[in-house]
Amino acid sequence: MSGGGTGGHIYPAVAIADELKRRYADANILFVGAKGRMEMEKVPQNGYPIKGLWISGLNRQKIWTNALFPFKLISSLFKAFGIIRKFKPDVVIGTGGFASGPILYVASTLGKPCLIQEQNSYPGITNKLLSRKVDKICVAYENLEKFFPKEKIVKTGNPVRQDLQLNQLDKKNALDHFGLKEHKRTILVLGGSLGARAINRLIAENLDYLLSKDVQLIWQTGKLYYEEYKYLGDKNHVKTMAFINEMNMAFSAADIIISRAGAGTISELCIVGKPVLFVPSPNVAEDHQTKNAAAIVAQNAALLIKESELDKFQKEMDNLIEDNNLRNQLGANINKLAMPKATEHIVNEIEKIVS
Repeated sequence: MSGGGTGGHIYPAVAIADELKRRYADANILFVGAKGRMEMEKVPQNGYPIKGLWISGLNRQKIWTNALFPFKLISSLFKAFGIIRKFKPDVVIGTGGFASGPILYVASTLGKPCLIQEQNSYPGITNKLLSRKVDKICVAYENLEKFFPKEKIVKTGNPVRQDLQLNQLDKKNALDHFGLKEHKRTILVLGGSLGARAINRLIAENLDYLLSKDVQLIWQTGKLYYEEYKYLGDKNHVKTMAFINEMNMAFSAADIIISRAGAGTISELCIVGKPVLFVPSPNVAEDHQTKNAAAIVAQNAALLIKESELDKFQKEMDNLIEDNNLRNQLGANINKLAMPKATEHIVNEIEKIVS
């Protein structure tokens, strides 16, 4: 297994590994990541061994910082060759991230069955290049034939957390858990585990406006920004947290969600089935968050504001807060896009290419 750099690559890989272990208890699973990246910590926490490659992505803004890239790539290819030779895998699976390039390239060159799981509506350059060599490509969006060989594509959806059993959670209990009121509409604000500066600033600047609409907030500031914004949690009807561990509770409590547009987050929000206002990060490769969100908006299943258009925020929120029909329509439409069996379907495809 190889996937890393961000949680959006790591957690799908872990979910796939968990399903493989569920089906094959004696399966021997090894992860390959990039040294110094979060997978080197998160994967062992989930019970799997990992080896690190000396690899990083190309910096498109600061070109001079790429001087070591050729050496990193050669080093990673040699180490990947050694890993494949020693571990002798029956199948190699990539979910994106820097390390997946060298390990899948070497594995496919050596004739090992290979599968990539592409989370985004607009693939990164690594998976585009790998698509020519791998056996199968599991995707979450339509119309990826323009990037990948059509005959290799299977639409499976993205793996999501197994604790999103929302139909088993009572909204009142969820609101009580956060110390919030039943009679107020609840807005859930998400910017990722580390946080999103633009979203935090947007909420802080518009907090009085939001509270004037008789709403209450569950606001995940992210670990990087909690100290800066935690004082706003002293206001009535505002709950600030660095990180929400009970995300299924937060989703159950929410009437409206404001969120980044990472592929994994979107897949979870489809299952949640609540109205969403996306504020995608423009600071990601190929601006894929904006493209992810736009694909959902095209299905009349969410609203979208770019960071360059945040002056439209109050107008969009007025519509969401005051229009019950709009909220119901968006919630129903995004829920139609849910693919809750994605992990099982991906492992079915893995079984096919191995057999």
